[in-house]
Amino acid sequence: MRRNLSVALSALMALSIAATATTVHAQQGGRPGQGQGDDDQAAKKKKRDDEWNQPKAPLAQLRNAGPCPYVKVLYDASRYVEFKDGKESAAQALYTGEVQGLSSGCAYKSNDPIKMQVQILFELGKGPQATGDQKTYRYWVAVTERNKSVLAKEYFDLPVKFAPGQDRVYVTQNLKTITIPRADEKVSGGNFEVLVGFDVTPEMAAFNRDGKRFRVNAGQTQQAQTGNTPKP
Repeated sequence: MRRNLSVALSALMALSIAATATTVHAQQGGRPGQGQGDDDQAAKKKKRDDEWNQPKAPLAQLRNAGPCPYVKVLYDASRYVEFKDGKESAAQALYTGEVQGLSSGCAYKSNDPIKMQVQILFELGKGPQATGDQKTYRYWVAVTERNKSVLAKEYFDLPVKFAPGQDRVYVTQNLKTITIPRADEKVSGGNFEVLVGFDVTPEMAAFNRDGKRFRVNAGQTQQAQTGNTPKP
């Protein structure tokens, strides 16, 4: 299942990114005797750009002017655990979901926008209290300035059908293109993060934040082997 996500930043957001980049540049640069170094860098950049004027390779294989944006799962929204009547027990589970894996690639040069591809692997489950074999999960993808504000966020529906007798399914989502504009060539992909998560309720977020998990069969194997009752 493929999705297209195009992130278009407002002028205010672009100015914010430009200001961040300018601050970093000012902190890292501005040392005496740097004029010649700047000229050398400009010459190297021109040569590099000339070398890049060649037939396009697949997106993930293009060389970049800098690092790709960080791609992460937001911990509080990394799992979807829905309970009947809000009772937190394995026996009361309705539907569950978890982000099992992320992979990504990007390409950009000069002051071009950053073009990204992101692939998400979901593990989705049906609990004993599930009311049917179909469930539409909802997840989101956000682009942020690194450790700062959200620049753009988009929601997606993920319909799932469980086969008869099946209580778990894996689904891969391919976000074909995420486009992140840059104010100028000084802004690298390292200034951005791409975050992924389920659309969860505050109660679900708290459940995830507390690191709660169910181990339904915990202790049963040892007890069956030894015939002893586990000590409290």
